[in-house]
Amino acid sequence: MLDIADALHRWVEQRRDFAVATVVATHGSAPRHPGAALAVDADGTALGSVSGGCVEGAVYALCQEALESGAPVRESFGYSDEDAFAVGLTCGGTIDILVTPVRATGRDAASAASDGARTADADALAGALAAAARGEAAALTRVVQGPPALLGRALLVRPDGTVTGTLGGHRDLDRTAAAETRALLEAGRTATVEIGADGSRCGEPVTLLVESSVPAPRMLVFGAIDFAAALVRVGKFLGYHVSVCDARPVFATAGRFPDADEIVVDWPHRYLDSQDLDARAVLCVLTHDAKFDVPLLERALRLPVAYVGAMGSRRTHLDRLERLRDAGLTELELHRLRSPIGLDLGARTPEETALSIAAEIVANRRGGTGAPLTGAHTPIHRDPPRIGSVA
Repeated sequence: MLDIADALHRWVEQRRDFAVATVVATHGSAPRHPGAALAVDADGTALGSVSGGCVEGAVYALCQEALESGAPVRESFGYSDEDAFAVGLTCGGTIDILVTPVRATGRDAASAASDGARTADADALAGALAAAARGEAAALTRVVQGPPALLGRALLVRPDGTVTGTLGGHRDLDRTAAAETRALLEAGRTATVEIGADGSRCGEPVTLLVESSVPAPRMLVFGAIDFAAALVRVGKFLGYHVSVCDARPVFATAGRFPDADEIVVDWPHRYLDSQDLDARAVLCVLTHDAKFDVPLLERALRLPVAYVGAMGSRRTHLDRLERLRDAGLTELELHRLRSPIGLDLGARTPEETALSIAAEIVANRRGGTGAPLTGAHTPIHRDPPRIGSVA
């Protein structure tokens, strides 16, 4: 749901009533992962998607029903081989949807008193949407399976441990859920968590969907060349906060990189030393000049970042490896280097090369092979991680 936070936050500010349908579980070749959402307001306006088109109509109708009833509902959609026009996923997978109505605050006292819990849930949801819209770190946790009285209950957790809302039920449920949520938030992950309704391994199981909203991941592009300009555009398209760094001020200019979030004139290794990067960051070294590359990669390959790639020919790569060995890097550290950078697409132009690099970054992030899907037996959609029971 937080992937459409900007629009939903505006709906909240405009005091619109709406229902949001969120993918909470997938099985098989499902088109969208948990967290994907479709929202429908009281006027029938829709935004987002839960299936890429397969079951949007049926989910739209569920949202309208939830708006009318004021109660959350969970529904499963799977493949129907009896009727090609039946509601189902033609890709053969199954998705579970949770539909949650969100009513504007400020209604009459009788209505507010009748569902004060839902008002608290709406406050948690509104807080999560506002944080996501501002690019702040926060996580929204909702009960997506368990005792009917808890379905849809929500709490908002911030990095400092502040909690808004409640899941209801046992007094320890919120405490345990908040701890699990904060751990996922620190990792920037969206996942399901299964715990006991009393906050331990015991009791009726409760499944939670934790949606983390964190600032955009960093992409650092070193080398202000034409390939870098194309990569900046692709990086922004993929949702990265993109920085370009080059020691040559004549090349590192806003006119050459209008899409970059940040342009830095500095020696690459010195700029890297000044940055506080998390495990989602990707580093793309396009300078293919040893005086820049070696001190930069000596540092980069020792950082706990997601991806380090370097441009250059195979001969350049072999020479670079020897220089890095001489600088003291181990074979394990050198194994992290993606060089020559990118997947083999036969790329020639800067745009094609940027696509090749971006494809490798996505494959590395999602666990893909980079192989053609035609004739392959690997899954098209990989299941998201699921967290087991906690003590």
